[in-house]
Amino acid sequence: MNALTLSTALAVAQGTLEEARKLELPPATVAVLDARGVLRACLVEDGSSLMRPDIAAAKAWGALGMGRPTRDLAGLAEFNPPLVSGFVAISQGRMLPAAGGVLFGVDGALLGAVGVSGAMPDQDEACAIAGLAAAGVQQHD
Repeated sequence: MNALTLSTALAVAQGTLEEARKLELPPATVAVLDARGVLRACLVEDGSSLMRPDIAAAKAWGALGMGRPTRDLAGLAEFNPPLVSGFVAISQGRMLPAAGGVLFGVDGALLGAVGVSGAMPDQDEACAIAGLAAAGVQQHD
């Protein structure tokens, strides 16, 4: 069984922040959860606002909880707001349907999810994907 190690979680988080710096984005926060939903790493850049850790974790948690990237949940929220509002209520507010939450794994096995907050959702997602590549793990579908 594959399990997310602390070193991999930190590599994902650090790679994500490196991409945000490369793109000259506002201060970012990244949360990395294992497949059980346990927070393994959270890095908050200097100047990041108060709610960013919660937002990043909610993006990662939503991806895990629904088994898909939060980009898909954002699209569903536009199409069927009451349904997604129900998902948010059922999760007790722990999920956020906005791009920036991405599942990842190795050799087809789910390891966890990364969530990013700080810039526009598409930019957050791009940073998450770059962080996964930097850590040597793949997006999980």
